Amino acid sequence: MKYTVDKRGYYGNFGGAYIPEMLYPNVEELRSKYEQIIESDDFQREFMHLLKNYVGRPTPLFLAKRLSEKHNATIYLKREDLCHTGAHKINNTIGQILLAKKLGKQKIIAETGAGQHGVATATVCALMGMECVVYMGQLDMERQRPNVERMAILGAKVVPATSGKMTLKDATNEAMRHWINHPVDTHYIIGSVVGPHPYPDMVAKFQSVISDEIKKQLTEETGNPFPDYVIACVGGGSNAAGAFYHFLNHEHVKLIGVEAAGKGVDTNESAATTVLGKIGILHGSKSLLMQTGDGQVIEPYSISAGLDYPGIGPMHAHLFETGRVTFLNATDEEAMQAGVELSRLEGIIPAIESAHAVAALSKLELNQEDVVVINLSGRGDKDMDTYIKWGKYKSEIF
Repeated sequence: MKYTVDKRGYYGNFGGAYIPEMLYPNVEELRSKYEQIIESDDFQREFMHLLKNYVGRPTPLFLAKRLSEKHNATIYLKREDLCHTGAHKINNTIGQILLAKKLGKQKIIAETGAGQHGVATATVCALMGMECVVYMGQLDMERQRPNVERMAILGAKVVPATSGKMTLKDATNEAMRHWINHPVDTHYIIGSVVGPHPYPDMVAKFQSVISDEIKKQLTEETGNPFPDYVIACVGGGSNAAGAFYHFLNHEHVKLIGVEAAGKGVDTNESAATTVLGKIGILHGSKSLLMQTGDGQVIEPYSISAGLDYPGIGPMHAHLFETGRVTFLNATDEEAMQAGVELSRLEGIIPAIESAHAVAALSKLELNQEDVVVINLSGRGDKDMDTYIKWGKYKSEIF
C-alpha cells in the first residue's frame, strides 16, 4: 500500500488541486518547482542549519516515568513544545519561507487558528525581513490573545475574519481570497497538511523531521527505532503527519490519530471529521469534511482553537480509509483532564490540542511491554486562560 502522494497530487482517492483559475499560476509554479528546490543540497543545508541553530532541534524524547506508571506502559513524549515559538509549526514555516525566497516572493500571508502557526509565520518573516499578513478568526483572536500580541510584536499584521463562526475555516477562506488578489508577489504559507497539491505533501515533508528524530532517539534509548504506538492529535493534521511519516510503511507500528470530539460526536458541537465527515472539496483539495446533505460545510466546535477545522488533510483521509491509522476522539472534558494530569504528573503543561493526544492513553489497552510515543505538539502557555476558566468551573484547580 502506498501512503505518500502520487504524481497527480493524490493520496488514494483524496487530494488534488481544486482551485480558482486565478490561482492556477501560483499553485502550478509551486507544483512544478517545489521538489527540485526542497530536495537540493543548498536548500537542505540551510533548512537543517536553521532547524538546529534557530528552532532548537532535535527536540528531546522524554521518558515520562510517572505517566508511564499510571498507564502501565513505557511512554515517551516528543517535546515539540520546546521548539522556538512553542510548537511544531515552526518546522514548516522555516521550510516554506526558504522556498518563498527561492521563488522570488516578497510578501507572505498565512491563516491561523490557535495562533501558533501565525506566530511561527510572523517569526520567520521577521527573521527574513519579509512583509507578513496573518488572517485569524475573530473568536480565535479573543481566546488566543497572547498569540495575537506575539504576532504584533513580531511585526505581522493580524486581520480578523468575521464571517461564519469566525474560526480557522473562515481565516483560511480570507487568506485564499487575499492570495487570489495578490498572485504575483505573495506566497501563502499554509499551516497544515491541507489545501491544494503540493501543500499537503510539502508540509508533511517539512514536518517529517519529527518522526526521523523519534527513530534515532528511540534507537539510542532502547536499541529499537520502532515504538508500538505513535499518538498525535489531528485537526488539519500537520503534527500527526510529521510524527507518522517515517513509520507509515512499518505496519507493526500502530499509529493513532486523535480528533476533537468537542461536547460529543452526537451533540452537533464536535470536530471529529472521521466520525462525522463525508467526501467533499474544501480549501482546494478532495478530502473528508463535515457537511450537510447538500454539501454545505458544517461549522466545527472544539475547546481547542487549533482543532476546530471541519475537515482533515487528504493524507489523513487516505490513512483513515485504508485503516493504516486508527482515529480516536477526545471530548473537551477528556482533553482538559488529560492536560491537567500531564501537568501534575510530569510538570509539563501541554497545549490543549496536544492534551487530546494524551487523552488517548485511557482509550487504549496498553501493557507493560508497550512503548508509546506521544507527539506533544505544543506548550500550554497560550491556553492558560482556558485552563483557568475550566478549572474554576470544575472546582478542581485554583
